[in-house]
Amino acid sequence: MQESKLKSIYDEQGYIAIESFLDANELSELIANTNRFTTTVVPTIVESEVYYEDKTDLETLKQVQHLDEFDVYYRKLAESEKMSKLASLLLGGNAILKNMQYFNKIPKIGKETPAHQDGYYFKIKPQEALTMWLSLGVADAENGAVCYIPRSHKWGMRNHGRTSLLGFSQSITDWSEKDDKAEIQMIAKPGDILVHHSLTIHRANANKSNRTRESIGFIFYRDDVKIDNEAHAEYKKQLDSELKKQGKI
Repeated sequence: MQESKLKSIYDEQGYIAIESFLDANELSELIANTNRFTTTVVPTIVESEVYYEDKTDLETLKQVQHLDEFDVYYRKLAESEKMSKLASLLLGGNAILKNMQYFNKIPKIGKETPAHQDGYYFKIKPQEALTMWLSLGVADAENGAVCYIPRSHKWGMRNHGRTSLLGFSQSITDWSEKDDKAEIQMIAKPGDILVHHSLTIHRANANKSNRTRESIGFIFYRDDVKIDNEAHAEYKKQLDSELKKQGKI
């Protein structure tokens, strides 16, 4: 697809899906390095950056933050022309990597992702940021494919409130039947990528299948974005404190 078309769809819908964004060799390399990372590197990472469905069971790994800070393979991938060019195109300016994440919904026990807008977590102005979601396997209705509400990035920030879900501490509080009817489920194959605006409303169901639902996430800000670092740091401090008290990290 032409770059102008990609940008047009993203601006109008608030998200875009690109099939086979990674070729077979790139996908194989990503899967191999992710297996290596989760097996050998994750056990050495500080607990506040790693989430498990059950922290006593290392087989229930569900989320890791800042992959690029812990492993050179991920840093090179995030900084590659393929990733940075797409991010800059869609943001309409120079893209700066802010986070790189590993996500998994464990078979049968992987919990839902509540409806939210990433921008609520970011504490930035203007809301010129995006999240890339790169699928390592098949994501479908059974194992928790991402659902988007088209054009919701044009509605502004919705009200959010605390949840008890590890890794997704905020969710939209005024979700309605209208939202249910508007959402579209994004079926993804290995190597496909989804990209959404920081104000695009999205969620995902729990994993009811016998399959994992693994992905790598990239968060990019446009370089003119201003971050309320004090508010962001205070939020992270309070969240980590709560999770430790609850025995979740």
